[in-house]
Amino acid sequence: MEKVPMTGGGYRSLDDELKRLKSVERPSVIAAISEARQHGDLSENAEYHAAKDRQGWIEGRIAEIEDKLSRAQVIDVSKLSGKQVKFGATVTVVDEDTEDEARYQIVGEHEADVKQGRLSLTSPLARGMIGKETGDVVEVTTPGGVKAYEILKVEWV
Repeated sequence: MEKVPMTGGGYRSLDDELKRLKSVERPSVIAAISEARQHGDLSENAEYHAAKDRQGWIEGRIAEIEDKLSRAQVIDVSKLSGKQVKFGATVTVVDEDTEDEARYQIVGEHEADVKQGRLSLTSPLARGMIGKETGDVVEVTTPGGVKAYEILKVEWV
């Protein structure tokens, strides 16, 4: 069984979502299905079909989250250090073409949100940066061609 690396914050957010789905969403959709059943003919009952679709999505999401949590490998970033980029590192890079700087934390797939500066461990840029140090240049193939980024700083925050 493959482990799913994640930060403590990522684990907590998944756990919170799971609790919300089980304690709020699941009972809510069960009530909606029950109410829709009382409206008669189920074959033409749009509310019933919408509620059943929602129930299917909720149950699928619960199973997905439970699977990830059972395989979670929570990594405490505050206890990590070093000069090399690895999971949990916060890396400042500069695009060598545009001189634009960006700062990303390398996190698990489900935690990734580029707009919030969290880059998936499996993304091309993160894969390119793993094992590199400050001053190294990372080349990443993008749909627009090859982009080069210089690593300016590796932090553990």
